[in-house]
Parts: sequence; C-alpha cells; structure tokens
Amino acid sequence: MKEFKLNNIPKIESGFKTPDELYFENFSVNLLNQLPKKEPKTISLFQKKKSIIMMVAAVFVLALAIPSLIKNASKRNELDTITLENYLSYQSNINQYDLINALDEEDIKNIDQDIELKDQTIEDILISNNNIEHYIIE
Repeated sequence: MKEFKLNNIPKIESGFKTPDELYFENFSVNLLNQLPKKEPKTISLFQKKKSIIMMVAAVFVLALAIPSLIKNASKRNELDTITLENYLSYQSNINQYDLINALDEEDIKNIDQDIELKDQTIEDILISNNNIEHYIIE
C-alpha cells in the first residue's frame, strides 16, 4: 500500500466549485424571481351549490333510514315466543310450580282468556303429539 501524505503536491481536486461572489449577493433576488406569483383564489358558484345539494341529500337519506333503524332495533329486543317456550321446556331445573310462583296478578289476568277449542282441534293435537302420557299425568 502506498503512503498517503496530505502535504505533498499534486493533490486531487474536488468536483465542487464555488460560484463567483455575485451569485451569493443576488441569490435572494433570483430566488424571488423564480417563485410563482400569487394569483387570487377563485371560488366557483357551483361549488356552494354542490355542497348544499350534498347536505340536502344526506338529510334525506337519514330521514328515510331512521324509521327503519328504529323498527329493527325494537325487533331485536323482543323475544320470540317460540324461542322462549323452547327454552323453558328444555330447562331441567324449571318446573311448572316455579313458573306459577313467578307470575304476578297482572300476568294471571293476561293469561285468563276464553279460548274456544273445538273437539276436532283437540283430537288433532293429541293424535299428532306423541307425549300424550305426559299430558295425562300432569
């Protein structure tokens, strides 16, 4: 390897050169001349109309959507009677006496309705149901 001494001549020139002194004196003037000139901002009349139309459309969509959302929300909170009956019938730790004790007077009045069943309807239910012994025992 060759020895490298900083004080020896010829030295390697760098690739960079500084411009003449006028460059630094006129730099700010040249830079400002190259910048684009400010033009006044123009606002289209149709732009305001578009935003107003979009706001009216959004209010219209909300007005149509709110009743359906309220209707769907109320349906989700209600229990389906068939689901409730199936749940109560398959629970082994709940019997008819527990249900009777849980009823209020108002619930009993709601249950106490005159239901007219024809003999043919009762026969059809008993024939189609295979738990006849269960109903006879209770």
